[in-house]
Amino acid sequence: MSRAEEAWGRLVRAALRRERTGTDAHGQPVSGISGFVPSSLAKNRDIDAILRAADELQDEDPNIARILCEHAYSLSQNLDPNSEGRGVLQFKTGLMSVIKQKLAKREVGTIDRSLDIARLQEFYKDYRKKHDVDKLREDEMMLRESGVFSGNLGELERKTVQRKRVFATLKVLGNVLEELTKEMSPNNSEKLIPDELKRVMKSDAAMTEDLIAYNIIPLDAPTTSNAIVSMSEVRAAISAIVYFRGLPKLPGNFPVPATRSADLFDYLHFVFGFQKDNVANQREHVVHLLANEQSRLGIPEEPEPKLDEAAVQNVFLKSLDNYIKWCIYLGIQPVWSNLEAVSKEKKVLFLSLYFLIWGEAGNVRFLPECLCYIFHHMVRELDEILRQQVAQPANSCKTENGVSFLDQVICPLYDVIAAEASNNDNGRAPHSTWRNYDDFNEYFWSLGCFELSWPWRKNSSFFMKPTPRSKRALISGGSKRCGKTSFVEHRTFLHLYHSFHRLWIFLIMMFQGLAIIAFNNERLNKNTVIDLLSLAPTFVGMKFFQSLLDIILMFGAYSTSRSLAVSRIFFRFLWFTAAAVLICFLYVKTLQEHNKPNASDVIFRVYVMVIGIYAGVQLFISFLLRFPIFHRMVNHCENWPLTRFIKWMHQEHYYVGRGMFERTSDFIKYLIFWLVVLGAKFAFAYFLLIKPLVKPTRAILKEDNIVYSWHDFVSKNNHNALTVASLWTPVGAIYLVDTFLFYTVISAVVGFLIGARDRLGEIRSLELVHQLFEKFPKAFVDTLHVPIPNRNLQTNSHVLEKNKMDAARFSPFWNEIIKNLREEDFISNLEMELLLMPKNTGTAPLVQWPLFLLASKIILARDIAVDSKDSQEELWDRICRDDYMKYAVEECYHTIRLILTAILDDVGRLWIERIYDDIQSSVVNRSIPVDFQLSKLPLVISRITALMGILKGAETQELQSGAIKAIQELYDVIRHDVLSINMREHYETWSMLSKARNEGRLFSRIKWPGDAELKAQVKRLYSLLTSKESAANVPRNLEARRRLQFFTNSLFMDMPITKPVRQMMSFGVFTPYYSETVLYSLDELFRKNEDGISVLFYLQKIYPDEWRNFLARIGRDERSTEAELFDTPIDILELRFWASYRGQTLSRTVRGMMYYRKALMLQTYLERMSVSDAAMSSKDLTDTEGFELSPEARAQADLKFTYVVTCQIYGKQKEEQKPEAVDIALLMQRNEALRVAFIDEVETLKEGKVHKEYYSKLVKADINGKDKEIYAIKLPGNPKLGEGKPENQNHAVVFTRGNAVQTIDMNQDNYFEEALKMRNLLEEFHHDHGLRPPTILGVREHVFTGSVSSLALFMSNQESSFVTLGQRVLANPLKVRMHYGHPDVFDRVFHITRGGISKASRVINISEDIFSGFNSTLRQGNITHHEYIQVGKGRDVGLNQIAIFEGKVAGGNGEQVLSRDVYRLGQLFDFFRMMSFYFTTVGYYFCTMLTVLTVYAFLYGRLYLALSGVGETLAVRAGISGNAALSAALNAQFLFQIGVVTAIPMILGFILEQGLLTAIVSFVTMQFQLCTVFFTFSLGTRTHYFGRTILHGGARYQATGRGFVVRHIKFAENYRLYSRSHFVKGMEVVLLLVVYLAYGYNDGGALGYILLSVSSWFMAISWLYAPYLFNPSGFEWQKVVEDFRDWTNWLLYRGGIGVKGAESWEAWWDEELAHIRNFSGRVMETILSLRFFIFQYGIVYKLHVQGTNTSLAIYGFSWAALAGLVILFKVFTFSQKMSVNFQLVLRFIQGISFLLALAGLSLAVAFTNLSISDVFACILAFIPTGWGILSIAAAWKPVIKRLGLWKSIRSLARLYDAGMGMILFIPIAFFAWFPFFSTFQTRLMFNQAFSRGLEISLILAGNNPNTGL
Repeated sequence: MSRAEEAWGRLVRAALRRERTGTDAHGQPVSGISGFVPSSLAKNRDIDAILRAADELQDEDPNIARILCEHAYSLSQNLDPNSEGRGVLQFKTGLMSVIKQKLAKREVGTIDRSLDIARLQEFYKDYRKKHDVDKLREDEMMLRESGVFSGNLGELERKTVQRKRVFATLKVLGNVLEELTKEMSPNNSEKLIPDELKRVMKSDAAMTEDLIAYNIIPLDAPTTSNAIVSMSEVRAAISAIVYFRGLPKLPGNFPVPATRSADLFDYLHFVFGFQKDNVANQREHVVHLLANEQSRLGIPEEPEPKLDEAAVQNVFLKSLDNYIKWCIYLGIQPVWSNLEAVSKEKKVLFLSLYFLIWGEAGNVRFLPECLCYIFHHMVRELDEILRQQVAQPANSCKTENGVSFLDQVICPLYDVIAAEASNNDNGRAPHSTWRNYDDFNEYFWSLGCFELSWPWRKNSSFFMKPTPRSKRALISGGSKRCGKTSFVEHRTFLHLYHSFHRLWIFLIMMFQGLAIIAFNNERLNKNTVIDLLSLAPTFVGMKFFQSLLDIILMFGAYSTSRSLAVSRIFFRFLWFTAAAVLICFLYVKTLQEHNKPNASDVIFRVYVMVIGIYAGVQLFISFLLRFPIFHRMVNHCENWPLTRFIKWMHQEHYYVGRGMFERTSDFIKYLIFWLVVLGAKFAFAYFLLIKPLVKPTRAILKEDNIVYSWHDFVSKNNHNALTVASLWTPVGAIYLVDTFLFYTVISAVVGFLIGARDRLGEIRSLELVHQLFEKFPKAFVDTLHVPIPNRNLQTNSHVLEKNKMDAARFSPFWNEIIKNLREEDFISNLEMELLLMPKNTGTAPLVQWPLFLLASKIILARDIAVDSKDSQEELWDRICRDDYMKYAVEECYHTIRLILTAILDDVGRLWIERIYDDIQSSVVNRSIPVDFQLSKLPLVISRITALMGILKGAETQELQSGAIKAIQELYDVIRHDVLSINMREHYETWSMLSKARNEGRLFSRIKWPGDAELKAQVKRLYSLLTSKESAANVPRNLEARRRLQFFTNSLFMDMPITKPVRQMMSFGVFTPYYSETVLYSLDELFRKNEDGISVLFYLQKIYPDEWRNFLARIGRDERSTEAELFDTPIDILELRFWASYRGQTLSRTVRGMMYYRKALMLQTYLERMSVSDAAMSSKDLTDTEGFELSPEARAQADLKFTYVVTCQIYGKQKEEQKPEAVDIALLMQRNEALRVAFIDEVETLKEGKVHKEYYSKLVKADINGKDKEIYAIKLPGNPKLGEGKPENQNHAVVFTRGNAVQTIDMNQDNYFEEALKMRNLLEEFHHDHGLRPPTILGVREHVFTGSVSSLALFMSNQESSFVTLGQRVLANPLKVRMHYGHPDVFDRVFHITRGGISKASRVINISEDIFSGFNSTLRQGNITHHEYIQVGKGRDVGLNQIAIFEGKVAGGNGEQVLSRDVYRLGQLFDFFRMMSFYFTTVGYYFCTMLTVLTVYAFLYGRLYLALSGVGETLAVRAGISGNAALSAALNAQFLFQIGVVTAIPMILGFILEQGLLTAIVSFVTMQFQLCTVFFTFSLGTRTHYFGRTILHGGARYQATGRGFVVRHIKFAENYRLYSRSHFVKGMEVVLLLVVYLAYGYNDGGALGYILLSVSSWFMAISWLYAPYLFNPSGFEWQKVVEDFRDWTNWLLYRGGIGVKGAESWEAWWDEELAHIRNFSGRVMETILSLRFFIFQYGIVYKLHVQGTNTSLAIYGFSWAALAGLVILFKVFTFSQKMSVNFQLVLRFIQGISFLLALAGLSLAVAFTNLSISDVFACILAFIPTGWGILSIAAAWKPVIKRLGLWKSIRSLARLYDAGMGMILFIPIAFFAWFPFFSTFQTRLMFNQAFSRGLEISLILAGNNPNTGL
């Protein structure tokens, strides 16, 4: 036992050091037992604090550490005496072992426990004395009083941290001392501690007030170290929540901290029993909101600031806007009768109550209208309590133990929601069988919700829990619980029609109309008119179908839906039934009348009149309700009964989706867009699809007496309907798809034009950055700087001063950008020096530019001057042709004068003045070439260079002498060699200088440059004079170039005027995290994969320049060995961060997002004084020294920016001591503003049983480098009831702050230069973007993962096109942009009061992000898109990752089809916005599926024509074989298939942002890299998962893994992933093509067949071989051999219980069938599988053996033959286990059977008409039949199992997979024989890397010794 305890003790001690080299924020190693207090003990925060103090004091006094540990042990023993909580026993054991070790180390002897108190008292005094506590206070106060912008900020920070640590330890010592004295002598404990010591302890305790945990604003404890509390707006907001007159008094025993007085939140806390931490959290939240609103008003500071009424009103209306709208919708009075009469204090009270309800609601936050209901009743209850003199607890929240809002209000709701969620069978149950979040919320959309009463009437059907699914079979009778509300998500494709019926009606009616015109030969006569009038029956028929679907698809929600809504459904059904019957009846009568000779046209006229009236009314109502221009008129008549009836009848009425119209100007824009699209679409459809089919169709209809080559059932006497269908079906499918094709092309053009208008891509190269750099300062000040009064009113004489001031304001920001690029290792030290910009604060009359613009310009100018024979004007003109050469010459001219004047004495200065006066005179007289010997200019430059080279060093006697000598030589050269002027004009001066020179007095002493600015000028001048090489390619790094190009380009784009940081909107960033990589460990970096490649090796080769820059930054030589490179913990940590910043890790995301804070601190620091203050010098404006340490700058940044990472399982990771927990803690230490939220599972004991409680916690790093818990809010239960990510966001959203929140995924990045633009972006919320203010601001993304492999490039380009050009058009002009999980910025208050920033219902909201866009739009939001700011994003880079991701998205879209959000948007958008919405969401995936189905329709049509013999007959008789319409349809399908739809926006995006030539090169390169194969393969992925999800469900979140993918994927792994989605379908297409080739008739011969089938062959081959073509080392022979061995092992391993699909074929096959669960799914699978039987039916009649016989018996004989083959198969696959006793007999029977079968086949070939080709034809026929039988059997697995046939079916399935695998494997093995093919494939995959000079061959080979095999 002792060894186990010792081992545990060591483990605990090393917990935070394991495989990590992390240190805390102050460089101390993170270690100790304190961080690992079990969750069930964590409620007592004293334990953790005591153990931290013990860790700290261990080395100082082990006895004291032992006392503290013992006390902690006793506390844990009291909390859980039986050690029943999770991890408690291990914790106690470990703690006891630590105590024993401490005892063992002390001197031998017994321990007298009574002495412990004395020891503690003495140690307390000694500890105070050692740390000189009083002086520590004084030193800190002196530093603090020295000023905010003092240079001692770093020292102040250090002193503050030191004080906090000392007083935190003293507090623990004091508390333990008091506790021990109480234990020792409960009655006399006061006497055991001396009075003096008590006084000191009390005084010390007061100094720990600012150690009380707080988030941003320390409200519960005043702090001297946080400047935020001294800000006027914060003080004003705090004053607004104080206890006001009229509030009942709190009981005297109610606990209020002594550091503040009671406030509104304390009152609400007492009355309603909110949790303490929820109250603290929302107190800060409300203060934060009010303070920021106050600051935006720009109110001048006052000594006693008061909160402005406008600030309260704005926050109040914004926060309660949804409640007010809810009351109006339900027709009830809000809790106030007159809002104007409500006082400011009451508004704050109501606001506080709402946020307290919201903050503690947990999962109920997804029910915003339920929160409105709760708020409504609680305020009414509050009004009653306010009438009392003394505060009373609310009746609705009273419990047996006191008052609890959570237990009484939230838990009943949570319990029923959780019960319904548990009934969804982990997402497998049909949506229609359980209530999701939307169902619960929509219950509160009708007045019926008030029957729930208040307090809750818990016996209501609403609160009835469902019968668990597992018990339903045992319980008869129905439940009385509520059903679905308003909508039921039945799993059917009919939702596509139901949601977008207007689109389908329009398309089908247009198709019908165009076909009628075409079949009437484009003649307009009465016949044509009568035919066109058939559109009316079509219209009413489809409307009738829609009304029928309304009834069917609402089944399950009738009991809870409003009676008006139900009656509307049935009324519409009756109306459209009557309309359909009447109009169809009239049309039939019209046709009969028309066909009668000499008949009257009375019925025709009646019919025309009826449909005219009907159409007119329909159009009139549509215009009134759908066109924005008429909305105002309709709204004025809202109360008219007729208007209400029409709206009720014509448009569904919900709480959401009201008023979904846009401004008329916006409507006209997207109307014109769609008129162009539809015009192109219908022109293409008519002239290329419909019209060419008219003649062939007529010919087919006329044909009769066709001789069929098979036994025909259906084609006789029906005008060859199947033949016509086979011709028209692919054309019809393309007719439905081509709208998307034209939409894509035209939207790409529109997006291109909008981007060009917005000035995107104007700076697209480094050359343009160089050329336009001088315009950047002005552009920066115009856009990103606070507006400067009267700046643009200056006269021309002040242009230079203005430009210089602009440069001075620009330079600190530019330099910070460059420094960050260096810190990120994108540029080298030399490049940083070249790119940095001078401060421009000197007296030189010019703007000084960065050296990279001026490099080598002086050398070039010198050469021009030396060689010049021109006049002065011509010489200057040649220099001025290059602006930067001119600037370099001017700068040298002025800087030399400045430096020499500064270092020389009076006589020397006289010489300088004389020279410069002479030069000026010569310039004026235009005689420079005459007065100066320019040929001697190199001598002058060399002397000045030598002088500057000396002066830039530190002063020594030797250098002083050298400098004097250099100046004297310079004087001599100028005096004797250069000057040709007449010196007599200034004889006295020159004479005096000559005399001084001869006597040695001239330049005898110089003043060495001591001023930092002068030193910088010397160094800069030296660089200017010595730089010989051009810096035109600086920076060299492509990423650094891209970032600088985009940033500088954005300065010229239109963006809102920025406001000072104090007046900007506050915002937060919110990142959900689960268990992804936080920071690469050393083991992960150095671990080699099977190819011998480590992550570090990979990164070194992919980013060689960044690796060199990194080594230079840490001061290491790149030739050093790994052991030498990383021999210190600091270097190891730097390496881990360097690697992690190049992956898709949380550390990269956190670094990027914290740039916001850094940018705000810099902006605040530089705005610290008014820009109009004349006393402010330009030097002050540019001085950024220590800006990150400025208390004011940090406080302002903290008030405006917060960052919360919600690490869902961080608590669990800490308990399990996972490395991710250590890394997250390390990130908190390095980023003081970072907050981490997580769900903590706490085990407590209730009635002797362990009970789990869930807490939502927020932590930050504390001074000890550990977590400091800020808030712990108890949740009603396990928060994960729905999808994981939105639930993770929801629990932590209460900890976010600000007016806006940016949602960031953990695979994103940010850049400092982009963070500078954030306050501009936030101002977009207040700009005009349409009828409604923006609620989501879309932000541009840069995909940073596209630079390595071809696949990464394809994905990156595709994604970049979508997130830039695509989003641009969706936002404007189409007005249908949603939220796609990008770095969008949400109006936070708008969304948190309307259900949050995502939806979480299980499965239906699998694509949770887009539903926040749907919700925002439905709730009258407005979503915009902005491209002057960008955020980085990582994407999947391997084919398997990409396929899983696309499958997840396609499955999510399949679920969206079923959702109520898509239905409502489809119904409530006007027609054109509805089309935009459809084709950019679910319609895209449906069109994708139709594209694939077009191929199937075409091939099965050809199969029918070939096997039935109809095709040949028609071709011979009527000349019908090829057809223009079919060719057009197939060409359109092929263009969609190979990704041209994706490529067009991509190409236009390239042209816009990179230039035409680059775009062409990029596109051609992608073609050579087989991007068409990739896009065709992706088409199959999307089709499979979209279709399967709608049919069967099964969509789920799948982690794709975000690592670096260069490893080889095994054949079996690819087979498992793609078998059913691609390989089976690819084989089917190949089979169809082979059968068509064998039996089809084509008068064009081989060429005709190729042209007709090329797209199908391309699709089939892409689907079959793309996974292996894009597989690294996919054709390397050794890998192929290993893959084959692995695949056969997997295929033949039978598996068993617990075996996964990756290990056994049988387990995998069972997993593949798991999605077929319900009856409808089995029926659909059966129907779809019937297509495989057509092969056998057709082919057997083509056999030579049957001749011309077409009797049905032939088909019967083929089934007999198939049965024989099945019996033969069973004989050979008979179970070995069953035959163990008669092995010999079995083998004999198998041998005889084989010989008989072979003999029978031989005799049949020899003596009958059966040919060898017939044998192969039979194989061709039986293979699909077998697969059809197999598919049907798999669909009905339970039935087959009961019949005992499942093992046989499984054996057959294994045979099919083995055969399919071999067909795939043989070509791969064949090509692997040729080494060049593997080389070609490597080049194909990694061409981008090769083009950048990378060593991919080294990466693929690695250091693996086996690569030579």
